[in-house]
Order: sequence, then C-alpha cells, then structure tokens
Amino acid sequence: MNTRKTPLVKGFRQSAPYLNAHVGKTMVIMVGGEAIADPNFANIVNDIALLHSLGIHIVMVYGARPQITTLLAQQHYDSPYHKGIRITDAHSLEIAKQAAGQLQLDITARFSMGLNNTPMAGSQINVISGNFIIAQPLGIDDGIDFCHSGKIRRINNNAITSQLEQGSIVLLGPIASSVTGECFNLTSEEIATQVAIRLRADKLIGFCSEQGVIDNNGDIISELLPHDAEQVLQQLINNDDQQSGTGRFLRGAITACHAGVPRSHLLSYKQDGALIQELFSLDGIGTQIVMSNAEKIRRADINDIGGILDLIQPLEAEGILVRRSREQLEREITLFTVIELDNLIIGCAALYPYPDEKMAEMACVAIHPDFRDGDRGVLLLNKLCQQARDTDIDKIFVLTTRSVHWFREQGFYECDIEQLPVIKKDLYNYQRRSKILITNIN
Repeated sequence: MNTRKTPLVKGFRQSAPYLNAHVGKTMVIMVGGEAIADPNFANIVNDIALLHSLGIHIVMVYGARPQITTLLAQQHYDSPYHKGIRITDAHSLEIAKQAAGQLQLDITARFSMGLNNTPMAGSQINVISGNFIIAQPLGIDDGIDFCHSGKIRRINNNAITSQLEQGSIVLLGPIASSVTGECFNLTSEEIATQVAIRLRADKLIGFCSEQGVIDNNGDIISELLPHDAEQVLQQLINNDDQQSGTGRFLRGAITACHAGVPRSHLLSYKQDGALIQELFSLDGIGTQIVMSNAEKIRRADINDIGGILDLIQPLEAEGILVRRSREQLEREITLFTVIELDNLIIGCAALYPYPDEKMAEMACVAIHPDFRDGDRGVLLLNKLCQQARDTDIDKIFVLTTRSVHWFREQGFYECDIEQLPVIKKDLYNYQRRSKILITNIN
C-alpha cells in the first residue's frame, strides 16, 4: 500500500488549524488600483471568495489612484498632489467618480461569475456597497486647498457588521458622501485602516508589487513590530518612496496596530495564491505587522493537548520519544511548556520535578520539523531552567537516545544511573538504553 503523503494531503492537513482559527473572524482587505490593473487580480478575487466561503467576514476596500491618473492624462488634465494626497478639484472629482464607479461594477461582476471554470462555481456571493462612510473635506493645508479631497467623518459600524453577519462581502470604494450631500475623494488606506479599527477586525491585509517588506539583502522581512515598521517607513520617506504601495500600507498598518488590530499582512498582488499561502501556511510568505511577537513561549494548559499530541506522535512512532496517552498528558499538562505560533504548538518540553533530591527531568522535547533551524530548543531549555531555579532545583537531567550531542553542546555531561533520583532509577527502561545526561543550573 502506498503510504506516501501527496503535497495536497500534507498541505491540507497543515492548513486545517488555520481554517478553524479563521472561521468567523473579520478581515479588511485593501486592494489598490495597481493590484486591480494586474493580470493576477482575477485570482485575488477568487481567493477572497474562497475565504468568504470558509465563513470569514470580508470587507474589501479598493483604490483607484492609477485609473484616475490614466483618465486625467487622456484628457491632458493635470491633478497635482500635496503631501501624497491628490488635490481633487471639481473636474478631477468627476473623473474620480467615473473611475471608482467603473471599478465597483467590475469587481462586483467578478464576484458574481458563475462559470464552471471558476473556483467558486455554483456559489452565491452577495456583494454590498453603500453609504457606510460619511466624509468631510480635508480643507486647506499650507495654503493649499484640497477641494474635494476628503477624510472620514463617521463610519456606520453597525450597518457594516449587519451585512457581514448576513453573509455578504462589503465593498468600499474611495468616493464617499458628506452630510451635506457632497462627494469627496478619500484614500483607500485611510478607509481600510479606520474600518479595521472601528470593526475591531482580526486582520488588515494589503497588496504591493513586492512580496512584503524587503531588507537590504533582498530578503522578505517576515515580521515587524510597529516600531520596526516605523523605521522602514522612515527609510521610504528618506528615499522619497513613501507613496509606494508598501509605504501607504505601512502607514495604515502602524496606525491599526497601535489601535488594537492584532495583525496586518502585506503581500504581492503579482503572485497567484499569495493570500492563501499567507493565511493558511505555517510561516506565511509575506510581511506581518504585529502588536507583539507572534511566537510565544508559555506554560501549557488543557487546550494545548491536541497540539502537543500532533507534535510528539510522529516522534513516538519513530521511537525517539516514549509514548504518552492523552490521559497521561491531561494529568501532566501543568508540567509542560510550549512554543506557540499563530495558535499552533510548534515546540514543547516537560519538566518533572524530584524535590527531595533537588533535581528535575527535562522530557518530551519536540520541535516541529519546519522550525528546527532556529534556537527554539535552547529557548525551551532556558525557560525550563528558569522554572527549576524558581522551585529550588539544582540539577536537570535528561534521558535520550538520539540527542546526546545537542545536550552536550548545551552544557550537559553524561552520568550513570546511580545519579538519578531513587524513583526515576527504579523506573529506568533498560531496553531503551537511554543515555543519561545532567547539568547544574545554580
């Protein structure tokens, strides 16, 4: 019988925890005009429809900056910018309304496709647009009148939430009305950011031409704290590139993060499937701006049983770890420490104390295979050493059949069975012939 796992099976199993974690969550997705003009936009729409079908609440905010610029250029009409914002006079406003209206119709039509060759064939998706945003004029700045360029005055949170709960995708464009009935041209990043904040969204997602924020070596920066993101934004400002898709999104993501939106994701609109890979893979492919480090090391609780079992069972099958039943884990769960990433357990270890001898055993050490290239084993060891010190433990020992060299590198030395606590000495399994290593921690 063929027992090899296909990439599809492996990928689906790895994505399952993320599927469960995202159901019922609210995501605000910002799609600039550049992304809409890209050939891959049809795939982005299909992926957003797929997220919607999984029970995720979607607010999609679209921009129209390049489309407006193109229409103005065709008429040989100049529409200058001030501090990165278009000065929208009466004629420019009419062009902006034309571009935004056309995009709204096109996006709605894409979501309405029922052709057999689309991933969402046969599904019914309701896309709702309306006067959810009330605008007001930006006014005059440095003597420059922004005319019909505006900013948000009020967001009808309840109306948006009601539509999401009824199963609709809410589609918001850059043109909004004021209480006096005038229309104003708003930036898509302000709308997306403020909607994410007011709805207390779980994620703000944006697209740029690159696959996230790129460092000086050309590598993707997978995670940024707000302070780090501010430094990246300052570099873009120094390079006069703050109006790029990356710069506009970072401004919004920093604001959203400080206001309580847990995560913002920046992806490439050019790569097919980038949205799915970012949300449903272990390490993602873009850049996250997070309120705090996404990876946490903490004491385990009863809700971690399933994650720990998923982590240790393959190692038990190989004979690397001693088998533990769910019942045993439930009894001993308070002895475990875990490393958590995006609600997934990617590392664990247990500390079994023997207070009479002032010793403790470090056991059941496991790191997810996709994350073994870091220092997570060392992090777990350091955490357990600190726990041992806090309880007046002087020595930690391990029994291992495969990891002798690693423990030696961490300062452990081999010893014989006579140095084990009495209870552990009586339980030693001579058939496994585990090596005994010990280290002093005080």
